[in-house]
Amino acid sequence: MEHPDHERPGLLPTLGLGALILYGVGDMLGSGIYALIGKVAGAMGSACWLAFLVSMVAALLTGLSYASLGSRYPRAAGAAYVTQRAFGRPFLAYLVGLAVMASGLTSMATQSRTFTGYISALLPGLPDPAWVVLFIAALTLVNVWGMKESTWLNVVCTTVEVSGLAIVILVGLRYLGRVSYLEPPTVEGVVRPLGLSMVFQGAVLTFYSFIGFEDMINVVEEVKDPVRTFPRGVLGALAVVTVIYLLVSLVAVSVVPHAELALSKEPLVEVVRRSAPWFPSAVFSGIALFAITNTALLNYIMGSRLAYGMSRDGLLPRWLGAVHPARHTPHRATLVLAVVVLVLALSGEVAQLAKATSVLLLSVFCVINVALVVLQRRPGEPRGTLEVPAAVPVGGLLVCASLLMHAKRAEVLTALILAAAITALYLVLRPRRVAGDAEDERSPIGGV
Repeated sequence: MEHPDHERPGLLPTLGLGALILYGVGDMLGSGIYALIGKVAGAMGSACWLAFLVSMVAALLTGLSYASLGSRYPRAAGAAYVTQRAFGRPFLAYLVGLAVMASGLTSMATQSRTFTGYISALLPGLPDPAWVVLFIAALTLVNVWGMKESTWLNVVCTTVEVSGLAIVILVGLRYLGRVSYLEPPTVEGVVRPLGLSMVFQGAVLTFYSFIGFEDMINVVEEVKDPVRTFPRGVLGALAVVTVIYLLVSLVAVSVVPHAELALSKEPLVEVVRRSAPWFPSAVFSGIALFAITNTALLNYIMGSRLAYGMSRDGLLPRWLGAVHPARHTPHRATLVLAVVVLVLALSGEVAQLAKATSVLLLSVFCVINVALVVLQRRPGEPRGTLEVPAAVPVGGLLVCASLLMHAKRAEVLTALILAAAITALYLVLRPRRVAGDAEDERSPIGGV
């Protein structure tokens, strides 16, 4: 029997500022940075640090939009809710919510397969499908058990993840200053001049390494004093990640010439191998397992809270919005998403699907930036603790639109197919009540 709305158990605010920053740092770092450094060095030479700096500024524009919106409307399913509130279009809100969810689910499926590859090499014996099932089952147990338990696992994984990059920085610090940090790459014997075009190409590569703030807004209901804490958490996470990326990129090209770094299959492992040959490189395989687990966990948390929030707002079946009376977690949404991820992870190659959802995610960023401008101009809307000028979301819109123009045709085509599938699902479900219809949802915290 369903409880009346005012009696239904809800999510518990357990995340303080430090936990929220760790959540964002863990989400943004991921395991991709270990290979990304080599790609950026190939594109920008020893000036690869500049790509991270420029892409941080570009990502910060949309990050500030999310931070401002989170302080205005601290609700789960934040992107879908904000879209509906700004435009009053249930279909657009549904499309935005499912696009963000698809990004998280495909990422989680990809991480499951990557985890299997690492663990099978370390502990041979079980077939790959068995490892996938065990990995997803373990994350499901933690996610259903409680947000505190999920937070502790995130803290452990993020600490190990950051420690791997800290090792790279510490063993390479003494090499800083030995090279020019504006030396461009050489392609087929020709030195490419370092100009705006090259910097922009490098920034396109590194922009995705700052994505993660869109996941943070979906746990905002579980943040203590979210109106004040959320924007500080977003900006704090971006600041920490930026410092790490800049130091890692500067150290990497100081230890290993950028041309060699670009050709290495394990560029950061190569940095440690040269600067500290005594250090066991196998340690990084273990660190990678923690990084992969963390990325999958945080995407799982995001997806379950998004499904919960969209259900409560009438955009998904109502029974998905149930919260466990003792654990205070969206257990039904978590279990349903576990099944979806299992199907994705066991069905074969999901890499192309994951790239396509990145295209959808950029499209969502465009919508959210426009939504903030609309809500800023509408009288009577609540104000948050972080208000930004309209130039910020407009700048974020231009950056994301520019990145969309650089997407590959195959990724765009797959993204359109996904959007068509989401449209078909919407037509089947036909949501009847949506966020923003009820008068009580005009309150500063959306009726929560």
